[in-house]
Amino acid sequence: MSQAKAAQKALALAPGRERNRALLAMADLLVEETEAVMAENRRDLEAAGQEGLSGPLLKRLELTPKKLSELAEGLRQVARLPDPLGRGEGRRQLDNGLKIEVVHVPLGVIGLIFESRPGVVVEAAALTVKSGNAVILRGGHEAQRSNQALVQLWRRALGSAGLPEDAVQLVPSTDRQYVEGMMHLRGLDLLIPRGGAGLINRVVHEATVPVIETGVGNCHLYVHRAADLNMAAHILRDGKVGNPAVCNALETLLVDRAIKEQFLPLAWETLREDGVVFHGDEETRALLSDAIPATEKDWAEEYLSLDLAVKIVDGLEEALAHIARYGSGHSEAVVTNDYAVGQAFLDSVDAAAVYWNASTRFTDGFQFGLGAEVGISTQKLHARGPMGLEALTTVKTIAYGQGQTRDL
Repeated sequence: MSQAKAAQKALALAPGRERNRALLAMADLLVEETEAVMAENRRDLEAAGQEGLSGPLLKRLELTPKKLSELAEGLRQVARLPDPLGRGEGRRQLDNGLKIEVVHVPLGVIGLIFESRPGVVVEAAALTVKSGNAVILRGGHEAQRSNQALVQLWRRALGSAGLPEDAVQLVPSTDRQYVEGMMHLRGLDLLIPRGGAGLINRVVHEATVPVIETGVGNCHLYVHRAADLNMAAHILRDGKVGNPAVCNALETLLVDRAIKEQFLPLAWETLREDGVVFHGDEETRALLSDAIPATEKDWAEEYLSLDLAVKIVDGLEEALAHIARYGSGHSEAVVTNDYAVGQAFLDSVDAAAVYWNASTRFTDGFQFGLGAEVGISTQKLHARGPMGLEALTTVKTIAYGQGQTRDL
């Protein structure tokens, strides 16, 4: 922690161009060292396969040349973004002549506990470095070799830019005691858990340091009676099949009773060859004989797999009530050509991101133009949705005086 604190102070005072130089150096290293990183990732994949890690989780773990290229482009995008530090919110002068200005400053040292996805090392550190924060990373054991390789590249990139290498650190062991340690680490300014519901709930309920609750995603798609059904089927497939193991994937399909006989067979045909398993209520199974019975648990489930809960609802109000009861506050979508219904859905649903005629898969820092994200916050303080640069800053009030005093 002491090394991270010292590195963070130096990073916060470094010019924006130096922080950007580190990001661009990391982007170049990802391209130059692709094969070296891939070799370590293959070792992780082999070990995870032997441990019986499921297909979707293996996909989260896997790095490909394309993925590394995308991560490099994300770094360049973050480097192009305006520097969040020192940005003022306007200077004002009090009656006594004191000039007051509020400026953005780094949060400090950020801890990140995450599972499976080594790309998080690149995305999270890009944002912390750019925003003048230090980061301490604790990844899952299944990705430790990949994480170590990427952190070593970060340290090289920081050094080449004349910045302290300790601004990006990886906990050397994946022992569970280090999760406990980070939850109570004195001096840690923020802890962000990224992973399954078990990890997130434990950190939220047990940590004694400030925590951002992120991304358990029980995301819904409501297909209204006035929907373009082909559009709805396309959005459904993107949300469920594009990458089922991520928090912005669709988990529940709500279908308006008025169009169930038209849309359910279309949805089945759209997803059948992808191997999607339907967990349906009685009305769904009456139309789709291959659907298995849905239980109460299915409505609240974040599958992260090729499983889909399907329920028939009697219009907008029932759809909204179902989402309010079972939704996780992440991302929700409606497909309709009825303006009043679409706007009512946007206004009524309480979630970090709400979509009208679009896929929930867009809830992502890169897609939102943030370059990357350190997580997707499903709480309301102090950040909500994909957390980019601004979410990693706080404010400082600066006062310029000429000898003013208050009482004397």
